[in-house]
Parts: sequence; structure tokens; C-alpha cells
Amino acid sequence: MGHLIKTITLPLLCLSLSLPLAYANGNEDRTKQDLNQIQKELKSSAERLKKQRSEITSQEKNLKQAELEIAHNAKSLKELNFATELNRNEQLALEENIKELNTIKLIQQNALAAQLRSAYMSGSHDYSKLLLNQQEVTSFERTLSYYSYLNNARIKQIDSLKTTLIELAANQDKLAATQSQLVVLLAEQKQKQNALVLAQNERKTSLQQLKNQLSSTQSAIDYLKQNEQMLRDTLQELQQQVQEIIRFDGLLADKGKLNWPSRGRLTHKFGQRKHGSFRWKGVVIKANEGAPVTTIHHGQVVFSDWLKGFGWVVVIDHGEGFMSLYGHNQAILKEVGDQVTQGEVIALVGQSGGQSDPGLYFEIRHKGSAVNPNKWCR
Repeated sequence: MGHLIKTITLPLLCLSLSLPLAYANGNEDRTKQDLNQIQKELKSSAERLKKQRSEITSQEKNLKQAELEIAHNAKSLKELNFATELNRNEQLALEENIKELNTIKLIQQNALAAQLRSAYMSGSHDYSKLLLNQQEVTSFERTLSYYSYLNNARIKQIDSLKTTLIELAANQDKLAATQSQLVVLLAEQKQKQNALVLAQNERKTSLQQLKNQLSSTQSAIDYLKQNEQMLRDTLQELQQQVQEIIRFDGLLADKGKLNWPSRGRLTHKFGQRKHGSFRWKGVVIKANEGAPVTTIHHGQVVFSDWLKGFGWVVVIDHGEGFMSLYGHNQAILKEVGDQVTQGEVIALVGQSGGQSDPGLYFEIRHKGSAVNPNKWCR
């Protein structure tokens, strides 16, 4: 009996000792599998994030290129419109001048015709006979003086008429040239307009693709963080540069009396929530695409370029640590170093920088810190 108990007990004891060990080994295997799975998912997530960032960067480049084309064509179109208007004004002036010259020509022709009729009426005296006739000296001298006067007057009228005809022909040639030039300008204008529409369509596609890449909240927040940091770094660098070279009197004396840089309704206000914890550092003024953007005060352009998230941007230094920023423009009309006066047109309203609707982004900063434009502009 004792032998039987020993025979049964020993295997049971071995089995009881091996169970915890097998359980531990099983847990370890599962843990390794879970860890491997987590590492695979992390690696996959990292690859997806890297791919997404690469695609966002690519779409940003496409958007920038499209907005560069828009700016180039919009600026060219504005210049062509100006040249066309000048051409039309020149044509009107030439037509008016031609009209006046035709009137002068008619007067001169009538005067010359009257002189010729007068000469014909007194033409019964043959000039050569008068020279040979020495009988009536007094009559001869009087007639000779009359002929001389009439001849000189006729020569002057002919010279004046000749000058008028030459000037008239020159003006008519010039008018024909300006009319031909206008045809070329209008054709180029149409070409630029088509190129502008094409660039706008390309931008629309690029913008939609970028929005698709930024569909997740975290991606959008990261994108805004990068944009705001880039703007902050740019303005800080500009502030350091301009302190040495520009001396203006600032905006303090005109606080509350400055004109807005564009007419329109404020669609976003200073301090308003933008996305998550982000708030607007400036305002967005809704305006028509291509509308003029004017500077709020005299100063000097210190930045004139494309900036990620803000599109085509102009920054003007007004002195005493004051700067104004104008973003989302369609095209920029000023370059770095240009001095501008209050109310001068510096850009055209657009929707660059990834905006769905046209409008102007406007900031006022003092020593790097954004201030509420509503307290400065009326």
C-alpha cells in the first residue's frame, strides 16, 4: 500500500511542479508575441506618418508653385490692363489731335484758295509785260509790290499747309501703330487671363489634396504649429535686422485713426479661437480677389515673399518696433527696400497660403507681439 502511494504521489508531484513553469513559459511567449506585434504596429505607424508628412510637403510645394503662377499672371495682367488703358487714352488724344489738324488744314486750304482766286482776279496784268512796260512807273511799282506781297503770303500758306499735312500724316501713322499695339495687348491680355484661370484651377486641386492630407486633427494642429513658428521666427529675424537701418516714427500717434488696408467684413477677429488652443493673432478681411491692398502708414518693405500657411506676404516696418503684415495676397506689387506712403497700393487681395476664399490676413505687431488691429484702425 505504501509503495502504491509513493508510486502515485511522485508523478503528481512532478506534474504539480511543471505546471507553473509551463504557464510562465506560455506567458513569456505571449508577451514576446504581443511585443513583436506592438513593435510592428509602431513601425507601421511611423512609416505611415513619414509618408503622410512627405505627401503634405509635396502638396505644399505644388500649392506654392500654383500660387507663384497665379501671382505672376495676376501681376502681368494688371500691368497689361494699365498698358491697354494708356494705349486707349493715347488713341483718344491722337484722334482729337487729328481732328484739330483736319480743321486747321481746311482753314489753310480755304485761305490758299482765296489767295489764288485773288491772284487770278488780278491776273489780267501779265507780269512779264509789266516788267517791260516802263511808261507808268508808279503803277508798275504798286503792282509789283502787290504781286510780291501776294506771293509771300501764298508761300507762307503753302508752307503752313505742308507742315500741317506732315504732322497729320505722322499722327495718323502713330494712331495706326497704337491700334496695332492694342490688338497685340488684347491678345496677350486674353492669354494671361487664360493662364491665370489655369493656375487657379491647379491651385484648387493642390489645395484639396493638401486638405485631404490634413484631414486628421493632429495633422492640422501640427501644420498650424509649424506655420505659426515660421511666422514668429521670420518676424523676429526681421525685427533684429531693421533696428539698425530704418528710422520711422511708429504708429502710436495715429492709434485709432488708421484706415483698414482693405474694405470688407471681418470674417475672423483678433483673439478668436482658430483651431484647438490656437487663436487668431490678426484679422481676416473678406474682399474680392484682385482688390487693392493699401498700407496703413508710411514705412519700408522688409519682407515680400511667399510664406508657408500665409501665402504671399508683405511686411512693412513703421519704426519704433511697429510692423504691419499683409498675407494671403494674390500678387505683391512691392519689393524689399521699397519705401511706401500711407494708402499706397502694395498688393492685390487673394487666397494664397491654402485659403478657400479670397481675403486679406492683416496683423499689427509691436516689438514682436501681436496687437489688436481694431484698436488701431477705424
